Amino acid sequence: MKEYVDSIELENDENEHIIKNWEPLEFNIDEKYEYVPKEKSFSLFSDILYYCIAFPVLKILTKIVYDLKIEGKENIRNLKGGAISVSNHVLFLDCAMVGLACGAKRVYYTTVEDNFKIPFVRKLIKLLRAIPIPKKIENKKNFIKETEKLLKNENVMHFYPEAALHPYCTKLRHFKNGAFEIAVKNDVPVVPMVFTFREPEGLRKIFKRKKDITLTVLEPIKLGEDTGSIKERAEKLKNKVYEEMMI
Repeated sequence: MKEYVDSIELENDENEHIIKNWEPLEFNIDEKYEYVPKEKSFSLFSDILYYCIAFPVLKILTKIVYDLKIEGKENIRNLKGGAISVSNHVLFLDCAMVGLACGAKRVYYTTVEDNFKIPFVRKLIKLLRAIPIPKKIENKKNFIKETEKLLKNENVMHFYPEAALHPYCTKLRHFKNGAFEIAVKNDVPVVPMVFTFREPEGLRKIFKRKKDITLTVLEPIKLGEDTGSIKERAEKLKNKVYEEMMI
């Protein structure tokens, strides 16, 4: 178990964060931290905000700003049971685009602790199903237990295996192992999603400087019968997913 927990780390390499947010507030995760509040009032308000406000607003916004096109939505919407979804991390709003791809399928978004140090934003993202990945190794066990519970209840958990946001990056960066170890340990498929960029067309190319976005949802990937430790199987799964995402 310790080896499994130790591997879910945010390392400093090409995936290091290049964007620094304003983070004036304190935020600490301990053994009592509630990743998903159990109060019915919280769940009700969260669902209203997510489906009735955020979903339609972001659908219009991403179409106007990015001319977002989503291909392969059926690959995640038709899934039975829990799943891990992964994507490259190239836009501030790419998590919203993942949510649009999932539709009514309930998805939770993992994020770094530091995003919960931003005033107002931390309350909003909590309601929109953001779950912080703890930095301290002693707190990762509870995080893992929460992921197992969410997956058992047939939810999707979204991870950015590149770990950090690099706006408009066209290179698929090195993947961390954490998401794939969770998938192996819980025997759930991984649904790869790939953000790619395209040149604006028509009138958009007159006033649009940056490229438009296509999100491609690939078919779920699962190792099936395999031998070896969780870490070994996760490495195979990670490499297989990475290869599929090189489109």
